Amino acid sequence: MRPYADSTLPLLARGYAWAPALRRRHGNPPAVPTRLLGRPAVLLHGPEAVEFFYDERLVLRHGALPGPVLDTLFGRGAVHTLDGETHRVRKELFTTHLMTPDGVQSLGRLAREHWLRTADGLRGEDAVLFDEMAVALAGAVSEWSGVHRTPGGEVRQLAQDCVAMVDGFATPGPRHWKARRARSRQEDALARAVDNVRRAPDASRPGRQSTVLEAVAAHRDADGSPLDTHTAAVELLNVLRPTVAVTWFATFAAHALHRFPAVREALREDDGAYARAFAHEVRRCYPFVPFVGGLATRDLRFGAQDVPEGALVLLDVAGHHHDPDLWPEPQRFDPRRFLGRDPGPGELIAQGGGSARTGHRCPGEDITVHLVATLAADLADLDFGVPEQDLRIPAIRIPTRPRSGMTVRIPARTMDRVPAH
Repeated sequence: MRPYADSTLPLLARGYAWAPALRRRHGNPPAVPTRLLGRPAVLLHGPEAVEFFYDERLVLRHGALPGPVLDTLFGRGAVHTLDGETHRVRKELFTTHLMTPDGVQSLGRLAREHWLRTADGLRGEDAVLFDEMAVALAGAVSEWSGVHRTPGGEVRQLAQDCVAMVDGFATPGPRHWKARRARSRQEDALARAVDNVRRAPDASRPGRQSTVLEAVAAHRDADGSPLDTHTAAVELLNVLRPTVAVTWFATFAAHALHRFPAVREALREDDGAYARAFAHEVRRCYPFVPFVGGLATRDLRFGAQDVPEGALVLLDVAGHHHDPDLWPEPQRFDPRRFLGRDPGPGELIAQGGGSARTGHRCPGEDITVHLVATLAADLADLDFGVPEQDLRIPAIRIPTRPRSGMTVRIPARTMDRVPAH
């Protein structure tokens, strides 16, 4: 691969617009060579690219994530950095023991309870939805996982720290250093929680229903060894942090309900199917992950483009979701695209493509979809108002959100009915 110009600064300057601009400059091919952080890289686009990217014989994760991303978003030693059998066994902790259908439903009920309790306390006031939703989700996932946090200060700190980890992973400067401090603080607290569980006399009593905390503490990797305390804390945080990160999608859901009143009415009349379709369309339409990356296992070729061994392989996520060849009228927000069906493994890739059980697709995707559907239905029933504010969503900020955080005015009256979702 010849020495193409480095795209690091353009990426920082253009954010989500970087990949589409790079592809346009080259005539929109399925693969575009470039460089990032001085390393050879290839940006891939399209359904065939999804299949190529998630084939572990071709693209691996180990060594692909830069240190700053590990030190903020995922943590050192996390499941996201593993491949092969080691990855499969570690991921079973999430897919088999934690992200079960019953577990998803249980977390959804808790999230709804915490959010409605939060909303009830804010009646008659203006509130920044992003901030309050983060606290509600932090409280719910703390209770669900067995990581007991006292109401108030500790839950709010967890919410703020999890938000900081996501908010600062893709940028240098103050946001990044805030994210590092937040991760360190939560890893230390969770390591203590893991140690306490391992010392508890009844933690492994036969027939006992274990919590998420206890399951992580008891997990053994492919070599039969338990996770060291730090790695256990990292993986436990990889349950808490992504759940709080649903705040972004919940805020985008409120943004969509404000922009498209007909959608709000459809949710109010829904039996559950429309809410799930709405959640999928929020994940497609609103930007969160611009791209994902891995490393080429050997000298490869994708279409007409050579991909040298060790090159960064980038999958264009945001561009995939707005490609007119894949989505009719891609800029139109229309949940009916997904009504009565779930998207295929290479169709909607907001949380990865391929198989969640055997590949690198996020094992928490079902939780995300369920939480967004549940919270969107409650938001529609809440009949919130939206005061004058800046609701623009800047493309140069990764991850982005409405500039105002989505300030809402919650009615002082009691809801006419409690949603049954």
